[in-house]
Amino acid sequence: MKKILLVLLTISSAALTFAQGVLTTLPSGGNKKASVSERIGLTDVTIHYDRPGVKGREGKIWGELVPAGFTDPGFGSSHAAPWRAGANENTTIEFSTDVMIGDKALPAGRYGFFVAYDPNACTLIFSKNSTSWGHFYYNDKEDALRVTVKPQAADKSVEWLKYEFMNETENSATIALQWEKLVIPFSVKVDYINTQLKVFREELRTNKGFAPDGWVQAAQWCVQNKVNLEEALLWADSATSTTFGGERSFQNWSTKAQVLQLLGRGTEAADIMKKALPLGSMIEIHQYGRQLLGMKMYKEAFDAFKLNAEKNPNQFTTYMGLARGYSGLGDFKNALKNAQLALPLAPNQQNKAAVEGMVEKLKAGKDVN
Repeated sequence: MKKILLVLLTISSAALTFAQGVLTTLPSGGNKKASVSERIGLTDVTIHYDRPGVKGREGKIWGELVPAGFTDPGFGSSHAAPWRAGANENTTIEFSTDVMIGDKALPAGRYGFFVAYDPNACTLIFSKNSTSWGHFYYNDKEDALRVTVKPQAADKSVEWLKYEFMNETENSATIALQWEKLVIPFSVKVDYINTQLKVFREELRTNKGFAPDGWVQAAQWCVQNKVNLEEALLWADSATSTTFGGERSFQNWSTKAQVLQLLGRGTEAADIMKKALPLGSMIEIHQYGRQLLGMKMYKEAFDAFKLNAEKNPNQFTTYMGLARGYSGLGDFKNALKNAQLALPLAPNQQNKAAVEGMVEKLKAGKDVN
């Protein structure tokens, strides 16, 4: 009986020890858990990592604490493992769409992230295995991608390892691993145009496609970016159809006209706008004229501004439109006349100052557009 009790106590003690190991505590070694996420275009990029500290080890991090190349961790199945790019558990990086790392393609997904350090050229490794603990089970056969980057000296020492998004644009960013006095940067690029088009196609098949607003938004985006114009014309057709009640919208028709204009079908675009202009509000027609000026379609812009002035006479906005319209045609005399008529109607000091600037330019015979 005593023997049975001893066995049971031993089992209970082991179970208790195991249970203590799964409770939530701080990471070992006084490190910190962290995550950083950023959206590049429409692509979400998320990094999960543990942050080791320098802790007085300046000059002993790179090449010592973080060994060069691949080493045997002394545990697990790997005998040639890179650094885990952080502390404790392995670092992971996730992309919601396909991306380019440098000039190499990487599919959407979650990856284990490793670095084979070298003072002249670090090898970054994106592993299909994102769930193993640390680098102890690293296997190069699971590599999804390797890229080589040049490490850079940091301006100042970084105590706690961190990842930071830098140099961000509409479709790219630099991700920089920073620790102690070193930065390991790599670029991430996304195909924002095709990703956005894919989103439009998917969402227009949902309840968002049962109103004209989504269709005209998608078509207008294509106009602004001068892409996918044939499909944009189909979207504009839907936006102006009686099915969705969009046939009385100036914005919908003007968008269709802009698509046609970019497709080289100017006559059709002009015919549409003759019917659409009477539907527009003063502001809508003015904005449309400004868009035409931006496309260097000066005659068409002037016609829009002139119609707006006939519909809405003696208004600040329509005088300003005529000033810009005449200026675009090179008729600075009439442009100046309308700018001077707009001046006392300016709604605030900011607008007044803008008109005064236009007046001075026109007096000097300069285009204000």
